[in-house]
Amino acid sequence: MSEYTIGAKYRDPNASDLKVVALDYVLLGDYSDAETWLSRSLQRDPKDPQGWYYLGRTKYNENKLEEAIRAFERCLEIEPRNVKAEDNLGLSYEGLGRTEEAFTAYRAAIAWQAKVLNPDPGPFIELGRLLLELDRPEEAIPYLSRATEIGPQDSRAHEYLGKVYSRLNRLQEAQDELKRAVTLAPERASLRFMLGQIYRKRGLTEKAKQELERGAKLNETRAPLKPTPLE
Repeated sequence: MSEYTIGAKYRDPNASDLKVVALDYVLLGDYSDAETWLSRSLQRDPKDPQGWYYLGRTKYNENKLEEAIRAFERCLEIEPRNVKAEDNLGLSYEGLGRTEEAFTAYRAAIAWQAKVLNPDPGPFIELGRLLLELDRPEEAIPYLSRATEIGPQDSRAHEYLGKVYSRLNRLQEAQDELKRAVTLAPERASLRFMLGQIYRKRGLTEKAKQELERGAKLNETRAPLKPTPLE
């Protein structure tokens, strides 16, 4: 940030410079200043879809959901079929309790990737998670299973699929998915607790004890949360 301040003395920062400054503020956990600099960047280049996407993500992290929706919609006007923007549009609708609109956004983001070689697992995960939260676990399985296929290193896909199988009392499958999630995100205490509970239900007392103790230890030594990345 100091270098950008010095550089601004020698020439007027362009839209790209201002966007980079904004994203530096995101890394510092300062979403208010990030919003300010992204807005200034977009004043100079209002047709930058990435700028509108990042502004939407920033506003989403600030819980300014209506404004986030407008930013994502602007991104989609400039760059139709932007999967991440549509996925985050769904998250914003969901945050406002507009469930049917969230479903529509997630399904659109999935449909746009029907012929994509490397699809983004995000919309599949969010749609599956929402179905699970609405107590429709059977409907969630195809989306979360697909998410684990295209994003095998995404711990959330395995976590939610594990939760679905647990809800359906398919304990071996729940155990397999949660073990994978723990392997991918070993620092997350909540995953340890979930896996421990599955072991307990299956009568694997010693394994349950080990995972629950690991989860408790992680909670004791938990580091402060880092700022949410604008993915």
